[in-house]
Amino acid sequence: MTDTKPRILIARKIFPEVVERLARHFDVQANDADVHWTPGELAVQLADKDGVLTTGSQRIDAALLAACPRLKIVANMAVGYNNFDVPAMTAAGVTGTNTPDVLTETTADFGFALLMATARRMAEAEHYLRAGLWKNWSYDMFAGAEVHGSTLAILGMGRIGQAIARRGALGFGMRVLYHNRSRLAPELEAECRATYVDKDTLLAEADHLMLVLPYSADSHHAIGAAELSRMKPTATLVNIARGGIVDDAALAQALKDRRIAAAGLDVFEGEPAVHPGLLQVPNVVLTPHIASATVSTRLAMANLAADNLLAFFDGRGALTPVNTPQR
Repeated sequence: MTDTKPRILIARKIFPEVVERLARHFDVQANDADVHWTPGELAVQLADKDGVLTTGSQRIDAALLAACPRLKIVANMAVGYNNFDVPAMTAAGVTGTNTPDVLTETTADFGFALLMATARRMAEAEHYLRAGLWKNWSYDMFAGAEVHGSTLAILGMGRIGQAIARRGALGFGMRVLYHNRSRLAPELEAECRATYVDKDTLLAEADHLMLVLPYSADSHHAIGAAELSRMKPTATLVNIARGGIVDDAALAQALKDRRIAAAGLDVFEGEPAVHPGLLQVPNVVLTPHIASATVSTRLAMANLAADNLLAFFDGRGALTPVNTPQR
């Protein structure tokens, strides 16, 4: 690094030890108050910065880049980067990075936990109990769907999808189907015990549909009213990918009409806002985007974002870049 330390913004509150680590190498401005800046306010904060550590909710687009000519790198503390306008960043010579791998197993654990809670109607049952309505036993009280031995359908088969497939096949004896933009290599399919099918077959045969595909213009509303109508009325849907992949209004209506049995959602269109229809149906489990939320995993994500900043400004290049700009 040069004698003049690069100026870095940390856009949201993160682990103090990671802030201290970065402060040994950079002139750091940390958002310890955890203020949710508007795009205009973020641009003001970034106007004199060389780099920024973002958390996935800060939009980096052409308008912001035009206002921040010093900016060279944006390190996302997330595996997804749909907050990046990647072409605009590449054109502006700004490197973007993400945090793959470090959250795979934790996110897959949570995805399976959400599947279990959805299939076995845990949220409905807890609300019933807390309301003081449990007076006696009945044979069909909150009878849900089988998980063991059922058909797990995975839309998107990257690292997290593969980890979920292994849990389903090896831990629960599930038949695993998947659909992806590209088919896995035969040896990887064998390891995951997963069978490739087209999307229509995936929807029609799913007992439990798990969404783990990245968000893009192509995957926007990949699950809407038409897709939901192709699913079994006994099926469940779980989304741990990104909001916008599911048409939340269509899903709320399908749940209300019992066109599918239940859903488990960790992500939402326009989050933290949640479609009001999803708050009015009992057959949905809702969590606030916490699939990677263990202390050790979130710390690993923050440290990988910091590693990217350190490596970039040390002249070694970013460790996990999502683009290759020329400056």
